[in-house]
Amino acid sequence: MSPTPPARRLRLGLPRRVFSQVLLMQVAIAAGVAVLATGLFLAPLSRQLDEEAMRRALAIAETTAQDPLIAEGLRTTPPTRNGPVQREAERIRRATGAEYIVVLGMNKVRWSHPTLSEIGRPVSTDPHDALAGKEVMEIDKGTLGRSARGKVPLYDSGHHIVGAVSVGIAYDSVRARLTGAIPGLLAYAGGALAVGALAAWLISRRVQRQTRDLAFSDISALLAEREAMLHGIREGVVALDRGGRIRLLNDEAGRLLGIGDEAVGRTPDEALGEGRTTDVLTGRVTGTDLLTVRGRRVLVANRMPTDDGGAVATLRDRTELEQLGRELDSTRGLIDALRAQDHEHANRMHTLLGLLELEMYDDAVEFVGEVVGDHRVTAEQVTEKVRDPLLAALLVGKATVAAERAVALWVSERTWLPDRLVDPRGLVTIVGNLVDNALDAVAGTPHARVEVELSARGRTVLLRVRDTGPGVPADQRELVFTEGWSTKRPPAHGKRGIGLSLVRRLAERQGGSAVVGAADGGGAEFTVVLPEALDGPEPAPAPTGSARPGTALADVPAATEEGAG
Repeated sequence: MSPTPPARRLRLGLPRRVFSQVLLMQVAIAAGVAVLATGLFLAPLSRQLDEEAMRRALAIAETTAQDPLIAEGLRTTPPTRNGPVQREAERIRRATGAEYIVVLGMNKVRWSHPTLSEIGRPVSTDPHDALAGKEVMEIDKGTLGRSARGKVPLYDSGHHIVGAVSVGIAYDSVRARLTGAIPGLLAYAGGALAVGALAAWLISRRVQRQTRDLAFSDISALLAEREAMLHGIREGVVALDRGGRIRLLNDEAGRLLGIGDEAVGRTPDEALGEGRTTDVLTGRVTGTDLLTVRGRRVLVANRMPTDDGGAVATLRDRTELEQLGRELDSTRGLIDALRAQDHEHANRMHTLLGLLELEMYDDAVEFVGEVVGDHRVTAEQVTEKVRDPLLAALLVGKATVAAERAVALWVSERTWLPDRLVDPRGLVTIVGNLVDNALDAVAGTPHARVEVELSARGRTVLLRVRDTGPGVPADQRELVFTEGWSTKRPPAHGKRGIGLSLVRRLAERQGGSAVVGAADGGGAEFTVVLPEALDGPEPAPAPTGSARPGTALADVPAATEEGAG
């Protein structure tokens, strides 16, 4: 036989469910409030009843003392059971309902008392104050028990004190009045408790629905897990309330947006300023996977409304992905250019082989010199005008891509840029994006040409990129710098509409500007001004160029070479 399982220990304590805990606590609070209110009401009621009893006793005593038969009998007769003082005092006591009326002389001996055996005996309490002419109200204990008393001096016709009158109302009668009031008070308290219990039940049901009947410990654990999850994930989360104010901001969102906890409680317009990022967070721009630029970061934003009228926005950093995509585009362009060069190189090798087989050695030497010289001259022409190695390498690489795409890439004779750039990588991004945009614009057009001009004026760098494409309509010259706006088909790795927006952001971050206009002879001309882009002393004068309007880095290959091989 299997052993009998041990009995479970009885666990005493609060129930686990929020509904039960809230109901129990609110009922306990309501009961406590009812008991406290009853006690607070009974305490002043008891004092009020005692006060009324003492004033009533004092009023009866004053009335008795004003009776001339009492004073005359006290002065002229001895204290006897059937004396005039006893008869008059008992008449007044029965008429007023007092517990006792005691008339005493200056010798503190009773002339009247409800208990006849006490007549002629001294009083049990000190009547000094009353015999001295003072009125006394008190709760005291005498021969008839605890009572509310009123004592007044007794005057004769000559207004001389001849004794005192003491009237008592039994304390039990006061207590009886108080006890009689308790059932009514308890009824009111019970009604209040019932109303409180009903309200507690309704509130508990609402709490139960809102908390889905979870225990407080479960809610606490969920909150802790939420905080850990929000601040641990590598995706920005911004929660907005129904008024459009930021009520939650995790660490990644603060990093991506460049704001901190001071933004909580403020609207995105106040925390971020004007821009597409603000429009996306506030819902003025709607859609899924919306591209936006914040600083130097490319972000993908999604916004989801919540049931309470607020919203939750998520932000993903696409900067590295965008850079990788652009590098991929550049790599593909270079591969295509290398493939074209390989094709051209094969044609030249075939030509060289033919010259050698024909024993035309001098022509072969001259042909090789021309081929090598063209490439050397192209690189030298760029490095003479653009002294920064990163920019020079970029332009040489773009020349190869342009030649493959049948576009003539020119560097203006006015180009002169010293090797003193403060942010060469930023300028590389600007030039690369503008040249790529120009190459896309002129692709497939006859006599396609792109011209780049870089010049230094003091510490300011001026960049112009012209093309012979269709140009940008006047009504779209500001839209082209808007994040996510593009007239081109998106590439395989992502969306367009980022390059020109980055150009303007990088320019404005350096205090400069980026605009687009119409180029001479048609096409578009992008102009970027970068103040304080150069460091160090004033640049040397630009070298004197030839009379040509510019230096061709990439010309369209001749038709005979394209068809060879």
